[in-house]
Amino acid sequence: MSFLADLLSTVLERRYRGDAQPDQSGRSIEDLCHDLLGNSGEVSGMVLARHVLDRYAAMSEEEKRAFFSFLVRDLGVDPQAIRDAADAYEDAPGKATYRALLAASEARRQELARRLNQVPGATGQLVEMRKDLLRMTRDMPDLSMVDLDFRHLFASWFNRGFLVLRPINWESPAGILEKIIAYEAVHAIQSWDDLRNRVQPEDRRCFAFFHPSMPDEPLIFVEVALTQGVPGSVQNLLTDERAVVPAQEADTAVFYSISNCQDGLAGISFGNSLIKQVVADLSRELPDLKCFVTLSPIPGLTAWARETGARMPDGTAERQRQFAANYLLNAKRADGAPYDPVARFHLGNGAQVHAVHADADVSENGIAQSGGTMVNYIYDLSLISRNHERYAADWNVAASPEVRALAQAVQPETA
Repeated sequence: MSFLADLLSTVLERRYRGDAQPDQSGRSIEDLCHDLLGNSGEVSGMVLARHVLDRYAAMSEEEKRAFFSFLVRDLGVDPQAIRDAADAYEDAPGKATYRALLAASEARRQELARRLNQVPGATGQLVEMRKDLLRMTRDMPDLSMVDLDFRHLFASWFNRGFLVLRPINWESPAGILEKIIAYEAVHAIQSWDDLRNRVQPEDRRCFAFFHPSMPDEPLIFVEVALTQGVPGSVQNLLTDERAVVPAQEADTAVFYSISNCQDGLAGISFGNSLIKQVVADLSRELPDLKCFVTLSPIPGLTAWARETGARMPDGTAERQRQFAANYLLNAKRADGAPYDPVARFHLGNGAQVHAVHADADVSENGIAQSGGTMVNYIYDLSLISRNHERYAADWNVAASPEVRALAQAVQPETA
C-alpha cells in the first residue's frame, strides 16, 4: 500500500508540475476550494487538492486566519435549506428526503476536508491544519464551528479500527526513536542513553499507536516498566543503576508515562484503547502479570491549592499523602468532574485510585506541580466496567480504603 501510494503521489506530482496542468498561481485559495468542491474528476480533483494544501502550507499566520474565516463564512450550512429539508422529510419521510436532509445539515467544509484528504500524505497535513486552527480559536471563537467539523471527521478517520499498535524498542527506526524523545510529555528523556534505558532492557516496554496514513508519526505512546510489586518513586523506576527484573519474574506492569503526540488531534481519545490493548498483549506474553497499575503525576495539585487558598503541607510525608488524597477524591471542577486532568483520564477509563506516594518525583517539574507527590491508579480487570459506569453516571471516584482513610484524615485548616 505504501509503495502504491508513493507511486501515485509521484505521478500526480509530475502532472501537477507539468505543462499540461493549468497555471493556478494567480488564483486565490478560495477559488481553488470552490473548484475542488465542484469537481467530479478523480485525478483533476487530486491535483486541485494538492494545490490547496501546498498553498495553505506556504501561508503566513494572517493568511491562515483569513482562510479559516472563509471556511466559516462561505462553507458552512444554510439554515433555511436545513429547515426546508426538514419540512420535506417530515411531510414525506423516505430515502430521498432523508438524503437531502443529511446533505443540507452538513457544512460544505466537511466535504472540502474529505476531498483534500484524497491526496497521499494529506491526513498529516490536515492534522497540522487543525493544530493551527486550535491555536487561532483562542482569539477567534467563531472558528470553533470549523473545529467541530474537524473533530467529527477525525473521530471517524482515527477510530480504533484504523489504528495500528507497534512496539517501540532499540531496534526501531531512528526517526521514530527521535520522535519518542521529542514527544515525551511526562518524564523528559534527557539523552539517547536515557531512551535506551527505557526501551532496551527486558523489563521495559514501549508501545505506540500509528495510523496507516501517518506511518512515521506516533499518535500516542505508553512506557511500561515490569516490576515486582507496585513502585512508589519514578526516580527509582528510571535510574540506570537499578537491577533489571527478568520479564518472566515480574508480577506488575507499570504504566509510568503516557504521551499524546499530535496537537492537531487534541480531543480525539486514544488512551483508553491504548491501555486496553497493551494490557491484553502483555497478558498474553507474560501470563504471570497480576497487577496493571500506573505511577502517575498529579499535575493540578499545586494549581488547585493556589486557586482555593489551601496550604500545601511542608511537614511529614504522611501529611503530604493526606493532602494529595483529599485533592484526588474531593477537588472538583464546576461540572462535578475531578479537578485533576490525569485523574479524569484514568478514572474515565475505569481505573481506581490505589495509593499515594510522597517524594515520588523529586524532579523540578514534579516538585512544581505536586510537591513531589505521585499516585498509582490500578486497572483491576474485574472492576474496570463497573468503575467506568459509576464514573460516567455521577463522577464517582473509585479509591482504595487506604486512600479514603488518608483523605478523611486531612485537617479542615489544611484542606
